[in-house]
Amino acid sequence: MAKGNYSTITEFILLGLTDNPELEAILSCVFLLMYLVAALGNLGLIVLIQISPQLHTPMYFFLCHLAFVDFYGTSSITPNTLVNSLREIKSVSFYACATQVCCFITFSVWELLMLSVMAYDRYLAICHPLLYVVLMPRKLCIQMVTSSYIYGFTVGLVQAVATFHMSFCDSNVINQFYCDDVPLIALACSDTRFKELMVLFIAGFNVFCSLIIVLISYVFIVFAILRIPSSVGRQKAFSTCASHLLSITIYYGTLSFMYLQPKSSHSLGKDKFASVFYSIVIPMLNPLIYSLRNQEVKNALKKIIEKVHSSHH
Repeated sequence: MAKGNYSTITEFILLGLTDNPELEAILSCVFLLMYLVAALGNLGLIVLIQISPQLHTPMYFFLCHLAFVDFYGTSSITPNTLVNSLREIKSVSFYACATQVCCFITFSVWELLMLSVMAYDRYLAICHPLLYVVLMPRKLCIQMVTSSYIYGFTVGLVQAVATFHMSFCDSNVINQFYCDDVPLIALACSDTRFKELMVLFIAGFNVFCSLIIVLISYVFIVFAILRIPSSVGRQKAFSTCASHLLSITIYYGTLSFMYLQPKSSHSLGKDKFASVFYSIVIPMLNPLIYSLRNQEVKNALKKIIEKVHSSHH
């Protein structure tokens, strides 16, 4: 992302979440704890799925990649935020900022796509159980994940290049705890209309398409669950869907709040706290929502612990 004649700024200053040193210290400790939980939870889930033959199904294949996406996303933001909390001046170089913007947009798109793919997978498993193996072969799973990664990285790269081809000639202070598109647009002293339309269209398209897939999938899932004769089975299935929908609602809601509104409606101070949810909280919660409530995952973990315990003795 060559800077060329587009900008006279070589670094940016991050304001962080708060200008209160005592509160910042408390928040840093909370962020560190949440990051450790998110990192260990997602990496542990990936390892568990890989070494457990009973989890080698499409559902857990996608869950493994969701865990990777969550680990990647929070790792692209949180460690740098924690390091900056120890510094008096939270500076980041021009190119490091551009890289972080690219990484985080990529993560956001990947997360949307993985949630959509997992919803579609559950639709096939619940609504077409007899044809599930035929409709969701291993090759298709790999193709869906690979295309999601390629598309997400392409969107992140294109958006970052467009952002850092704007002119930043007045202020270099970003009202955020990481390099993010929205506050960077607010800093630009060149015409930002094209970039604003680009963010609105691409983000709107991605959120709308993925949300439509999720909603349609869950509508069919709900009707299928209602046809289950056992009340216990229905209750268990609805509980699982509620957990998934809770995660989806929080994620889609925060993304829409951040990006799908005009520049004049933005409150950058509020945006900082909204971004905490999908950069730190969601990656921490997803392993709990998608695995610890799942009996198959708990059984696989129990078998691994028993093996380790027996080999130790």
